[in-house]
Amino acid sequence: MTHITKGANTPVPAALLRVAVCRQSVPGAPTVDASALLLDAADKVRGDADLVFYNQPAHPSGAVRHAGTAEGGGQFTEWLEVDLPRVEPAVQRVLIAGSCDGGVFGQVPGLHVQALTADGAVVAHYAVNDARNETAFVLGEFYRRNGQWKFRAVGQGYASGLAGLATDFGIAVAEPVPPVTATAVAVPAPTPAPAPAPAPTIAASAPVPAAAHPAAPSSVTAPVAAPTDAVPHSFGPDFPPYTQRGQGNGVVSVDAPLPPGPVVVEVWHQGEGYFGMHTLTRRNKDDDLLFNSTLRDFRGRVLVQPPKDRPLRLRVEADNDWTVLVQPLSVLRRLGPGPLSGYGPEVVAYTGPMADLDVDFAGDEDGGGYFGLWSLEASQLHDLDDRDMLVNDTDRLRQTVPITDGPLLLLLEADGAWQLGARPLVVPDRAAPQAAGAYTGSGEKTLTLVNPTPGRPALLEYACPGSGGGLGHRLLLVDEYDDEEDLVQGHRHGEHGRTLLFTKGESQVRLRLADVAGWSLRLLPVEQAPLLTGPVEGRGSTVFRYEGPPALLGLCRTVSGDQMVTIRTVQADGRSKISADTVRRRPVTGPLWVTQAGHCYVQVWTTDETGWRIEPAALATAPVLDGAPVEGQGYGVVRHAGPETEVMIQHDALGGVTLPVLWELDERLEPVRRISTASGLQRLPSGYLQIRTSGRWSLEPRT
Repeated sequence: MTHITKGANTPVPAALLRVAVCRQSVPGAPTVDASALLLDAADKVRGDADLVFYNQPAHPSGAVRHAGTAEGGGQFTEWLEVDLPRVEPAVQRVLIAGSCDGGVFGQVPGLHVQALTADGAVVAHYAVNDARNETAFVLGEFYRRNGQWKFRAVGQGYASGLAGLATDFGIAVAEPVPPVTATAVAVPAPTPAPAPAPAPTIAASAPVPAAAHPAAPSSVTAPVAAPTDAVPHSFGPDFPPYTQRGQGNGVVSVDAPLPPGPVVVEVWHQGEGYFGMHTLTRRNKDDDLLFNSTLRDFRGRVLVQPPKDRPLRLRVEADNDWTVLVQPLSVLRRLGPGPLSGYGPEVVAYTGPMADLDVDFAGDEDGGGYFGLWSLEASQLHDLDDRDMLVNDTDRLRQTVPITDGPLLLLLEADGAWQLGARPLVVPDRAAPQAAGAYTGSGEKTLTLVNPTPGRPALLEYACPGSGGGLGHRLLLVDEYDDEEDLVQGHRHGEHGRTLLFTKGESQVRLRLADVAGWSLRLLPVEQAPLLTGPVEGRGSTVFRYEGPPALLGLCRTVSGDQMVTIRTVQADGRSKISADTVRRRPVTGPLWVTQAGHCYVQVWTTDETGWRIEPAALATAPVLDGAPVEGQGYGVVRHAGPETEVMIQHDALGGVTLPVLWELDERLEPVRRISTASGLQRLPSGYLQIRTSGRWSLEPRT
């Protein structure tokens, strides 16, 4: 890896390079949008097309493109691809720039830029450590010198924002006005610090007109907005890319380990001629046809499901030099608020709401060729055949097709240039959720809920009044295989209440509402759960935060009735253990299990009309088993002060069928081992023990 400092330069290979603009993934930190500017000998852009960013992701020459975003390993990355051999002779420099949204570059943690070869080798690394109040930044540049390409760490910031940077390189800046022609290029403008101000319209001084779609004008005047996937969906785990090069016919055998799920197979074929590729069966015979093209300088991407019990093997038929890359789904380009263009087969990620998808296909050099488009929902990635066909046509076309809400993948087979544009539908009961986390409706429905604080749990406040019959309403978590797990059951948890959601830090979850009439949901930051510091009384289901040492947690009903009250301790990673439950007014006790940092959540489950009282208590209040017997009724916690010994467990179920279940607790009161589920003589360890039952019990040491 070549580390360079500000102002220094280093040679880079004249090849296709991937450029990563990286920052640490820290909640609340400003976002950074990466862009590239192609400059001539006068250090100016020649027109609109010389600016490449997420809303104009590809240069007409194919030399530069915005390749999307990825998050993993504690950092957020925007990817650009610069194919140096394809940079036109008139272009002398390719600038790598960034604009900052939600703050200034001095607040961006771990900002750096890297240039990598196709096989992942880092050829240049520049860490920015002197940013201050800038809202736009030239990070580095590729430039020609004596027939060789070099990369220089520039590190030049602009406190005047993207408008100041744009002016320096020949981009005309004007105050925003209503668009009247399709000749302006809008660049995502940063939110200035310290106070917001109208963002300027930035247009290249020598604009290049663009064709417009009749249903959705493809004017390059794009809305100044963050991409629809501001909370990126992870379609699969990351892994190091696998690369193999060759010439003519060949076989690719991926001997590197691949995680479960589909992968992206990307191919490059130089020059004219034929390129084809099949997967191979266990018997080394052709299986699925992946590519079949005679396009010049062919490039394409396709999804492949690797075998579970053997390496992925591919057969290549080619007339010239080729490169095959096996990559994670994080490399996919994302369809955002602006049009997305490409050439040849590709896979595109979409995480927005339901939309009408405008499709333009320009065809091959003769205006003909095949175009196919399919959608594949993220929940069906285990079965690549379970996809919906949207377009299946030949020759040039302009069509509009409906797509469902994301996350989903769009799979394209194309013999030429294409463009996609998504126009989200206005759905009243989804606009509010995206803005404020409030969802309302009636009848059964499946929703995708977005975590207001990704990486952390959140509160789900629910109300399902009037949902009667049977078990009452049900809120079910739906996984990627459409398997369901009960989250809330009306007959046990009430028509109104609070529960924890996103307990594994998910960015979003699917929730199905069943057996409901009218309903409303609201997502809240988990900090809005009250802090449990002393006795609390209430009714229905709710959540508390607890911060402190391990403790006992007392529980009792405060009203008569036969509805169960249950308390559970829940950790931030989703692990949950029962503390106590009761149907009587007699107090019971359970462990308040905390992490090493001294933290947990307390979930109270019961019906709306059931009143309860909970109270944390010091461990010293636990009865001590030390020679003399200890007895109680219902859930309890006992400290065995002596060494491991035999203890007689006696139990009276009081006419019920419950058994005395005895658990060993560790030093943080986590139940770690079930010792017994029956009366009689048992050998008990020293330390804290939990008894789970609704009947009477006694523990008597035997000497």
